[in-house]
Amino acid sequence: MRKLFSFLLLFVFLNACAQKTDKDLQGQINDLVKGFHGTVGIYVHDLKKDRIAYFNADTIFPTASIVKIPIMIGIMRKIELKELAFHQVITYEDTLNYDHGEDILASFKPDEKIQLSKLMLLSISLSDNTASLLLQGLAGGGIQINQIMDSLGYLYTRVNSRTPGREQNRAIYGWGQTTPREMARLMEQIDEGKILSKRACDRMIRTLGREYWDENAISQIPPDVFKASKSGALDECRNEVLYVNAPHPYIFSIFTKNNTDQSWEHNNEAWVLTRKLSALLFKYFNPEIKWESVDNY
Repeated sequence: MRKLFSFLLLFVFLNACAQKTDKDLQGQINDLVKGFHGTVGIYVHDLKKDRIAYFNADTIFPTASIVKIPIMIGIMRKIELKELAFHQVITYEDTLNYDHGEDILASFKPDEKIQLSKLMLLSISLSDNTASLLLQGLAGGGIQINQIMDSLGYLYTRVNSRTPGREQNRAIYGWGQTTPREMARLMEQIDEGKILSKRACDRMIRTLGREYWDENAISQIPPDVFKASKSGALDECRNEVLYVNAPHPYIFSIFTKNNTDQSWEHNNEAWVLTRKLSALLFKYFNPEIKWESVDNY
C-alpha cells in the first residue's frame, strides 16, 4: 500500500512538472487573491496550450456540494455494471434523517416514485441534498465511491459523510473533501471520456451543463458558450469548478475556506472573487470575444 501511495504521489508530481506554468496568468491570479479574508485555492488548465496557473492548488478544502460529482460517478459506474439503469424508477422513502430545507425531493410523500435520471438532475443541477444522499446510498455508499476515486489516482477527493472510518475528516471538512487541482482534473477527465466509458462521460457532461446556480463563475461567460460546472457553498466556504468550451477552452476551479465573510448576499467576498476570476480567465483566453456580463438580475 505504501509503495502504491508513493507511486501515485510521484505520478502527480511528474504530471504537474510536465505542464508549463503560464507566468503572465500566474501573476494576475496572485494579484487577484491578495487581501482575501480566508483561504483560497485555484487551479487553471489551458486546454489549448496545455499550460497551468494555480494558487494553493494542492491544499485540501471542503467540497460542500461539489461532492455530488464523485457521487454521480459512483452512480454511473453502477449503471455501467448494469446494477442500476439510467431511467430506473426509484421509490422515495423518507428515512434519510436529514434537514431537508428547500429540497424538492423532500416534498415527496413516502413511496412516491421518481426516475434515477431525475434524481441525478436534482442532485447536480439544483444541488438537492436529499436526492444526493439517496444517490450516495444507491452508489454503494461513501466507501465504494472513495474506492473509485482511489482507483483513478485521486489521493484527496473523498466522501466523508455517512462513511465509516471518515468521521474525523467529516468533522474537519464536512460532507466531502478535495483539492482545486484534483477537482479540476476530475472534470477534465470526464470531458475527455476517461472516467468510465465515453458514453457515461458524455452523459455526465450533459448533466453538468445544466447548472441552476449560475450567478457567479458562470455569469461571467457568454450564455452561448457551453459550460459544465458544479458549485458548492457553506457559511465558511464557497467553491466552483467549470469546464468552459469556448474557442480557447479551459478548465478552472476555485475553492475557499475559513472565510471571514459568511453572508449569503450577492456581494459576498468569495463570490465576488469567483466572478472576478471567471471574468479574468474568459477575457484572457478569448480576448477576441467582446462581451460584458450583466450584474445580478
